[in-house]
Amino acid sequence: MITRRDKVLLSVSAATLLGILLPLAALAWFLWQESVVAEEKRLAELSQRLGEQTEAALVDARELLDSLNQLDLEPCSPEHLERLQDAAIARPHVRAIGYWRAAERQCGAGFVQGEALTPPRASRIYDTGVVAWWPSADTAVGGVELFLMRFGQHDVAIDPRLLISPGLLDKQRVGLWVEGLPMSRYPADADLPSPDTTPIGLSVDRAQGRIISRFSLDTIFPVDIIAAQPLAAFWDRYLSTLIVAGIFGLLLVTLWLLLVLHYLRRHLSLASELREAIANERLSVEYQPIVDLADGRCRGAEALARWHREGDETIRPDVFVPLAEDTGQATDLTLAILRAILRDLGDNLRAHPEQAINLNITGHDLASDRFGDALRKALREAGVAPSAIKLELTERSLLNEDAIRARLRELRRRGHHIAIDDFGTGYSSLSYLERFELDTLKIDKTFADAIAHEAVTSNVIGHIIEMARSLNLQIVAEGIESAHQVEWLRAQGVEGGQGYHFSRPLSAEAFLDWCRQH
Repeated sequence: MITRRDKVLLSVSAATLLGILLPLAALAWFLWQESVVAEEKRLAELSQRLGEQTEAALVDARELLDSLNQLDLEPCSPEHLERLQDAAIARPHVRAIGYWRAAERQCGAGFVQGEALTPPRASRIYDTGVVAWWPSADTAVGGVELFLMRFGQHDVAIDPRLLISPGLLDKQRVGLWVEGLPMSRYPADADLPSPDTTPIGLSVDRAQGRIISRFSLDTIFPVDIIAAQPLAAFWDRYLSTLIVAGIFGLLLVTLWLLLVLHYLRRHLSLASELREAIANERLSVEYQPIVDLADGRCRGAEALARWHREGDETIRPDVFVPLAEDTGQATDLTLAILRAILRDLGDNLRAHPEQAINLNITGHDLASDRFGDALRKALREAGVAPSAIKLELTERSLLNEDAIRARLRELRRRGHHIAIDDFGTGYSSLSYLERFELDTLKIDKTFADAIAHEAVTSNVIGHIIEMARSLNLQIVAEGIESAHQVEWLRAQGVEGGQGYHFSRPLSAEAFLDWCRQH
């Protein structure tokens, strides 16, 4: 049976097609030339950035190898390996650095090691002494084909996927060629023509319904960038040009569509329901205990928001949290979770402030004074010490460094501890985190899963623990599911942990009972 909501959505969809596709078809020829010129300029700028980014990575790798060759350290000694590891960790695109004696790779550091880093035949041998292996099956590790460069007694392995920044592409499929050889493409299975069969500039592949562009950069290395995008995406990008053209009828239809969409957003959309749930305190919180690995005692918990819609439908956090961020409700959601924590556990936090509750916050919360002011007021009214609420944020929340650093410093001054969550899943390095005033580093579940397995991440977790300790950060491991993981982490000096081995997320009452037993 078709509901009222479905009828409205069908009507809006039909009106959208009539109000947008028909005017686009009428104006397409008129706007084609101007659109092509603008698109060529845009893609040329994108290609310039990608080409320069690739050149910079290769030049940096060459300079890094030269500096490592000049080190006055015993080869493969702990000091030597530490220097290699520091250099690898500091560069997001570098996966490994190794030391060679003659034709044999003696040792190395970084995320990957093994025979894949000693392929049989080089792609290029230069007069300068640089030897290079382009990405191929011979250089593949874990399904990722690496770019290898050796100079003197050291080599470096680069993940070419990270030479392309997906955030710059805007639905485009892009490939990089260096010196005529394929270096990287995004996505990995992108079907792209080679540079020698593609003319410079913009061309239309009508057979496959796409636009192909080729731009070349030859400042340091010959770099070719091939980009492909559907024709539909091309026209969507220049939809604003249709409006600027002054078609009065299109403006009226657009205005009408905006009014209808506004109505849907307020009364029918999931975002509107989330807004009502926040306003009416219909969100609940579950608590996953965090324990002291030394003695198994309860140190607190991470607060996890739950949203149960009418009809017993549960909306997952990975759905409603991004929705709150996209619709400007992120801080409202965070404060609603805070209020729920204080309702659930206020008495316990006043009696046991040492059992801190971790509250997840976002970059939106730190972007203004509103969150900090509301946090201070809520804690003051509840009589709860700031130290009882630990603030967790992810790596991507640390993008606006100066502003975020100042906010974090103020929150720490009030007494809140700051934790970096899911460390290892982004592109940040520990040297990057050193610029922020943090208290705790939470290691992502991926690394706990890799303990005692021959996985790339199993080699990395030890380095993360060691370097986090050098920054005087407390360490908490997430996703612990076995006693073996607990023993290994405890032996490495990891202070805290959470995961199903200890407990699943609990209601407030069950969490308090659990803490009394531990």
